This record gives sequence, structure tokens and C-alpha cells, in this order.
Amino acid sequence: MVKIGGKKVGEMVGKIGGNGVGQILIAVAAALFVRLFSGPDPALLPENEFDGDENEFDDSNESSFDGKVFPVTIRWNNITCSLSDNKSKSVRFLLKDVSGEAKPGRLLAIMGPSGSGKTTLLNVLAGQLAASPRLSLSGLLEVNGQQKSKKSYKFAYVRQEDLFFSQMTVREILSLAAELQLPQMSSAEARDAYVNDLLSKLGLVSCADSIVGDAKVRGISGGEKKRLSLACELIASPSVIFADEPTTGMHASPLCNLEGLDAFQAEKVMETLSQLAQDGHTVICSIHQPRGSIYYKFDDIILLTDGSLIYAGLARDEPLSYFANLGYPCPDHVNPAEFLADLISIDYSSSESINSSQKRIDGLVEAFLQQTSSVIYATPLTSEEKFIKRMRFGINASAKKGNWWREFFLLFRRAWMQASRDGPTNKVRARMSIASAIIFGSVFWRMGRSQTSIQDRMGLLQVAAINTAMAALTKTVGVFPKERAIVDRERAKGSYSLGPYLLSKLLAEIPVGATFPLLFGSILYPMARLHPTLSRFGKFCGIVTVESFAASAMGLTVGAMVPSTEAAMAVGPSLMTVFIVFGGYYVNADNTPIIFRWIPRVSLIRWAFQGLCINEFKGLQFEHQHPFDLQTGEQALERLSFAGSQIRETVAAQGRILLFWYCTTYLLLEKNKPKYQQLEVPSPDQVHQVLPSETAVDKEDQHFSDQVEGKEQLEPQADQIQPFILEGL
Repeated sequence: MVKIGGKKVGEMVGKIGGNGVGQILIAVAAALFVRLFSGPDPALLPENEFDGDENEFDDSNESSFDGKVFPVTIRWNNITCSLSDNKSKSVRFLLKDVSGEAKPGRLLAIMGPSGSGKTTLLNVLAGQLAASPRLSLSGLLEVNGQQKSKKSYKFAYVRQEDLFFSQMTVREILSLAAELQLPQMSSAEARDAYVNDLLSKLGLVSCADSIVGDAKVRGISGGEKKRLSLACELIASPSVIFADEPTTGMHASPLCNLEGLDAFQAEKVMETLSQLAQDGHTVICSIHQPRGSIYYKFDDIILLTDGSLIYAGLARDEPLSYFANLGYPCPDHVNPAEFLADLISIDYSSSESINSSQKRIDGLVEAFLQQTSSVIYATPLTSEEKFIKRMRFGINASAKKGNWWREFFLLFRRAWMQASRDGPTNKVRARMSIASAIIFGSVFWRMGRSQTSIQDRMGLLQVAAINTAMAALTKTVGVFPKERAIVDRERAKGSYSLGPYLLSKLLAEIPVGATFPLLFGSILYPMARLHPTLSRFGKFCGIVTVESFAASAMGLTVGAMVPSTEAAMAVGPSLMTVFIVFGGYYVNADNTPIIFRWIPRVSLIRWAFQGLCINEFKGLQFEHQHPFDLQTGEQALERLSFAGSQIRETVAAQGRILLFWYCTTYLLLEKNKPKYQQLEVPSPDQVHQVLPSETAVDKEDQHFSDQVEGKEQLEPQADQIQPFILEGL
């Protein structure tokens, strides 16, 4: 880890900081830069999560990764989640006293109509429910029979959106994930074998060397992207897999529309999840309304409607028998999933149908409340506490093994591949640079040394500074918000820390990012016949290149500050417009109101314009006929209040601005990383159902087994039986 002393930082600030606001700016940036390089390594779990002696389990550090799955049973009881509305003083319940269980080796599906609470329950179980002061979350959660306030097992969460670095191949993505998440697997041969095994297990061998692609470049299919998401999550062999709507894919589009996978791809994804469950994982997924062949892959099922529990237990034919005993038989030759979805949904076609369906659902909720204890619970797995602690410490040890510079080189390789392979974007940027240079060069064609050429030169240099900055800013804010979502997910898994990522991104984009301002300057400079010396041309290209990187750094800050690409595209240009106004051409720095005098000092447009003007006007002689005409370039610089300045001062200022924006991005990403709602243990008077003891559980398991075998039938209450006819029959 790099360490920099405070005295050394002070000396650096004194040398390049200048005076006033500039010195303060560089001091803040330098302090943040030190933090960027000396921040702590990533950790998956809080320090207080492990309460044993770490030295006792040091032997786990030396063991090789074997990919074995640690069995985990999750049980939850009385999960209640409510959302309050401060304006109307109302409270909406997203989940109401929901209980259930998920066991290893079984695929559990959470089903229900839209708005029933499927994703909310999944997020609660995974600990991924976004925190909000309006939310209230309470309930009991057990892992292997023990109450846990924090995660003590490895888990994977597969979200609806399939986000990847689009220019990398499937194999490259998995190999990099393995290198970052499994640093203890130092052998390249073992890592390649492990990746090949994942490719084979998830059915990705045929597309292993194809790029993922995006809206601009065709890549792998939606089903393959979903299976790749699973593969990335399975790298560390998690015990529990959470999948949110695995048969639904979110594709990149201006409106971020949700599009379901086709029937074949959806079934392939569910086959993969079913196979993972058979391999020993605990698999929990939310799903809206699957086809019949998918429904029969479920081992267990939970039915929710409006946050209430309708059924929880064995899947396949058991729910049909349960509802048939309540007076709601499933018609022949009907998809059971469709029957269940219609049974627990409210029909809004008329007021009568609303009342009828609501009454039916209320009756089903009440009926299941009376059967909860005999349907849900099973005997928890017995595990040695020492082995659980060993596994928990193994997770921390794996994360702590990550080396800062190793992470940097891995991320640098990924950033370079993404930047250099993005052909469509690079081609568009190159064409725009060439087109802009030709247009500006044609307008300011071969400027002479007349008095009117002075204004023309200033105007050309100003639009050159604006064009370079806007091109770099627009590209960054259009891409970074999506990349930030990927980085947030990877950092949440402890794959790497933020410092190596930002530094690798900066350095990897230098060669590609420098190409476009150099291309722009190479065409514009001779066409406009600016100061015709090779050294001046080199300085011109250097100034616009540094400005381009400063604008990209500003785009990163905007992308880290706002929640979406659309918001970034609105905020970024608006902020740049302010810098353009105070860029030195429209408003003279000496005439700027005192309250706004700090803006020119932080405006990257102003510093670029000042450097370009110094480079162009110094030593230039103009034709003059009147005493009041400008005779030299130095006189033109004096009118712009740039007299006495040097090019190196403007480049240093651009460097300070770049450093400031990068450090601000670092702080924003640290501050805005996802925060999740904590599960509060309900008070005794709030708990309506008490977790049964082990003896009671055994009896309830026997009771449920008898029920499944048909030895005992549920007796429906007369007032609960309502006629139900599946639509279309």
C-alpha cells in the first residue's frame, strides 16, 4: 500500500498550489488523493462480525479453493415491511407477517401477481432491501437454526438487469472475476479449469469467446447473458442463490424497458437454477407467471398477494390439492401456474368482480394462517459452531488476501480492453473530431494578421476549448452511470477497492482519450493557419488533450452524483455551460462580480482558453494603421487579462482540476454506495407466531408428511368456499 506523509503533501501543495482559491483547491485534492491510495482493503463482513480468535483458523488461509457448497437453511418468521407516506399520513404494508423456509438442494419460487411483494421478500431475505427512512422492517430470520443479524454465509444475488463490460468476452469476464474473487487460487491452470467447468455447467461453452455486446454491437443472447450473470455470482461457490425474475431480462434502451426471455431461453435458465439446487445450493427466486414446464421444476413454492401469504410449502401438485380441498380445484389441461396466478389475483373488470375476488383472497389468507405451523417448518440443519466460524473467517481471509497493485493491474487490463475495443464509440468520436475540425477550419480558413483576425483567433480558440470539453464530457456521462452499477455490485462482493479501479480507469483511457483531441488539433491547426511553428502546434495539442481528460474527470463526478444516465446528461452540460460563461472570452475575469470570482479559477474552459491564447498570441505581430490598433499579441493578452501568465500555469491548473474531480468522484462513490434496511426483531406483543421448538418441529414434520400422503385432509370452512372459474374455460 502506498503511504504519503503529511509533510510531503504540504511541500507538494506549496510548490504547485499557487495562491488563494487555487491553493485551497489543490490542498483538498491532495488530501483526497492520499486517501484514495491509502484506503483500506475491501471486506465482505464488518469487523465485529467475527467474534472468535482469527489465529485459531489460520489454516483456512493455506487451503486451496475446492468449490464445495456449505449447506444453509434459511427460516424467516413474521416478516413485516411497511412504507409510510408523510403527506397523507398513511401506511402501506408491503409484507404482512410472512413466514417460510428455504432448504439446501431445493429450488424455492416466490410467486404472485404484480405488486404482491415478491421482490421485496427476496430483497429482505438477501439483505438487499434499499434503506429508506420511510420503511419499517421487522421479523425473525434464522440461518441453520441460529438467529443472525448479519450475513455469515456466502450468497449470490442475480438481479433482473444483466450488466457487463460490453467489449469483453464471456471467458474474459469469468476469468477476471475468478482472479479478483479467488486470489488464493494462484495457479493459472487451476483457474482456467475452474472457469471452464463453470462454462460447461451453465451452458456457455459455445459463446465463451464471443463478446457480450450492447445496443451498438451485437453480442450474446438474452438467455446467455442471464446465465453469465449466474456464472459471475457462482465464482465464489455461494451457499445461497437469490434470483430476481430470472426469466426477465433488462436490456439497454432509453426507457430501460423490461423484456421477458423467450420460452426456450427462460426454460434453459430455470433448468440451470434447478441443477444448481441439486448440486447443494439453496436457490430462491421470484417469478411472475411461469409456463407449465418451468412450474414443475420448483421444489417449494410461496404464493403472495398484496403482501399476504396464501400458501407456502411443497410445489407441483401439492398446492393444487391444497386449494382443491378449499373448494378451488384446478381444471384439467390448465397450466397450474396460470390457475394459481388467477386464483390469487384481484379482478378489476367490475365492482362485483373486485368484491368477489377480494373476498376469495381474504378467505385464502385466513385459511392458510390456520395451517401455517404444519406447512412451513422443518427441522433445522445441525452444524458445528466451529465450522461456521471457520467458514465465516474464510470469507474474510479471502477478501483480505487481495493485493492493491494486483487489483490495479487486473482492473487496468479490463479498462484497456473496454476502451480499446469499443469500435463503434471510437469511430463516432473520431468522425465527430474530424468533422468539427473541418467545419471550424473552413470558417476560420487561413487567418491573416489583420486587426479583425484578432477577434477571429479568440473566437476559434474559445470554440476549440468548448468543443473538446463537451465531447469528452458527453461521452463520459453517457457511459459511466451504467459502469458505476457494475462497479457497485463488484465492490459489494469485496472483489476490489475503489482506489485501484479509479486509477486504472484514468491510466487505461489516456491513450485512446488522447487520440481524438490530437486528431482535432492536427486538422484544425494548419487549416486555420495558427501560429506556424512546430513547438506551438505541440503545445496546442497538449493543452486540449489535458482539457479533455479534465472534462472526463468532471463527467465521472457527475455520473457518481446522479442516479441515472438521463440525469447525468442533463446535469453535465448545464454545469459546463456555467464554466463556458466564465471561460474568459464572454466575461473578462477583472469584470466578474466578486461573488462569482471563484468560478473562473475552477473553470476548465477558462484555463484551456487562457493556455491556447498564450500559446497563440505571444510573439505574434499584427498589421496596424492607427495608433489605437493592437500591434502585438502581448497587447491582445493584456486585454483578456492574461498578461504575465505562462502556459505551464494553465496546465498545472488543469491538472489540479482533474485531480479534484477524480478525488470528488472517489468520495461520492464511497458515500453513495448502497445502504440496506436492517431487519428489526419484533417485540413480543408483535409476534403472532412463535418459532416452534425442535421437538415441536419434528411433530409438525410428521403431521405434514401424513397430510402429503393423503392420511389427513384439510377441512375448509363453509364461509371460505367460493366458486372460482379460470378465465377462458
